[in-house]
Amino acid sequence: MKRLWINLQKKLLNFESVSYFIFGVLTTLVDWISYRVMTRWWGIDYKAATAWSWAAAVIFAFITNKLFVFQSRSLKPKDVWSEFVPFVVCRIVTLLFTLAAMVAMVDGMGIRQDFICKVVVSGISLVLNYVLSKWVVFRKVS
Repeated sequence: MKRLWINLQKKLLNFESVSYFIFGVLTTLVDWISYRVMTRWWGIDYKAATAWSWAAAVIFAFITNKLFVFQSRSLKPKDVWSEFVPFVVCRIVTLLFTLAAMVAMVDGMGIRQDFICKVVVSGISLVLNYVLSKWVVFRKVS
């Protein structure tokens, strides 16, 4: 049992997963801070600010995931584009999941603490984004 636990730790706590978690938290901050700046300082409507802050977070996440987490170093436009498009598509998938899960929990299940729902859904989305990034976008082809 101890060996199983040690092997699990090695697989879960490695450079890639730890750096993904750190950059995932930073991506969330980019989203939240840019939203706040746009709505409070620039007076942009919350719907437009939501879309723009999501886009800013996705671009930040793509750059940090590409260069630092999954260490995909090619900057050839063809290579960057072939990673960027699936990355954005995967993020749209998790965005749709997030919206559906929030509606299900807040409206469907009647959970009134919407920020708690947001935190739970964000955690699940973080894991989904990691899996999709690792196995769909930045997969290493031998």
